[in-house]
Amino acid sequence: MKILLWVIIVLAGIIVLFLVIGVFTKKDYSVAREVIINKPKSMVFDYLKLLKNQNKFSVWATMDPDMKTTFTGTDGTEGFISAWDSENKNVGKGEQEILKIVEGERIDYEIRFIRPFKSISWAFITTTAVNENQTRVHWEFNAKMKYPTNLMLVFMNMEKMIGNDLQKGLENLSEILKK
Repeated sequence: MKILLWVIIVLAGIIVLFLVIGVFTKKDYSVAREVIINKPKSMVFDYLKLLKNQNKFSVWATMDPDMKTTFTGTDGTEGFISAWDSENKNVGKGEQEILKIVEGERIDYEIRFIRPFKSISWAFITTTAVNENQTRVHWEFNAKMKYPTNLMLVFMNMEKMIGNDLQKGLENLSEILKK
C-alpha cells in the first residue's frame, strides 16, 4: 500500500512539474522556407494567387488522393475558401481562407483545422524578384498553442516537421512552374 501511495505521489509530482513547465514554455512558433524559381515574378505570383493551385504542390494536399475538397468564393480573391475533409489522420478536416492579397507581393491565409484537433494557424507567401527571370518565394507558417497543449512544443521539433513539408511543397512548386 505504501508503494502504491509513493507511485501515485511521484506520478502526480511529474504531472504538476510538466504543467508548471508549460506555463513558462513558448506558446507560438513560426516556420519558414524559401526557394528561387526561374520564372518572372508576375508569372509566379499569378500562379500562387489561385489557392486551388496549392492543392497541386502542397505536401499536405497530396497526402490523400481521396480527400474531398470544396471551394467557396472566387479563387485568387480575398475571402476565397478552400476546404478539405479526409479520413487520413495526417490530413483531417479544415479550411484555408485568403485573408489579404497585396498584388504581386504577398498572400495571407488563415488555416482553420477542425479534425483531428481544433486550432487556427496563419500562413503567408511572398514573391520577390531576384532579377527579371528569377523569383524568390517565401512561405511561412505561424501558430499559437494554448496552455497546456503548448507543452508539446518542448518535445516536438516543429521547425523540422513543418519545415520539411514547406520545403518539399516549394520544390514541387518549382517543378510545376518549370513546365
